[in-house]
Amino acid sequence: MQLPYFQDEFIEAGCDEAGRGCLAGPVFAAAVILPKNFQHDLLNDSKQLRESDRFALRQIIEQEALAFGVSMVDHQEIDKINILNASIKAMHLSVDQLSIRPSFIIIDGNRFKPYQDIPHQCVIKGDGKYFSIAAASILAKTYRDEFMLNLASEYPKYDWASNKGYPTVKHRKAVIEFGLTPYHRKSFRVSDPQLSLSI
Repeated sequence: MQLPYFQDEFIEAGCDEAGRGCLAGPVFAAAVILPKNFQHDLLNDSKQLRESDRFALRQIIEQEALAFGVSMVDHQEIDKINILNASIKAMHLSVDQLSIRPSFIIIDGNRFKPYQDIPHQCVIKGDGKYFSIAAASILAKTYRDEFMLNLASEYPKYDWASNKGYPTVKHRKAVIEFGLTPYHRKSFRVSDPQLSLSI
């Protein structure tokens, strides 16, 4: 069962990212402050939802959130500072955008760097435990999916319309056959030793 907040003394923002495990494109992150009485039956980890449900929820979250921010760090910066640092940077940029300053931040996962002087708590599988993290996961995922869909027609051989840049077999095969696009992360391993390719 999901909870509305981790603590009820301070204004709390939930943060999550999307696209960390992708071979191409940016990593997106979001920060969301929800009203304390917010709840929605569908709101859960974005990966558990149908695409249509995610986009429907995005509208509700953006209408009802007290504040939200969405940011991205591109593939070139990911290659320079690594994906963990890029994910944390995107979360910090999203908190920067909040029109209300939170006094506490909860983050999906187990790694984060302090944002200014605001206390924080990492929560493993937090997108399945707290509404604000689940809401952040919805925003990050839908904005990133839109970004990759816009690129998909430019590079149809890589099947980004379906895989959104994640390392599917079809995506890996396309990279091996046609090479990297300008949007691929050069620091990521494309060929998987468990993937047998017949070219």
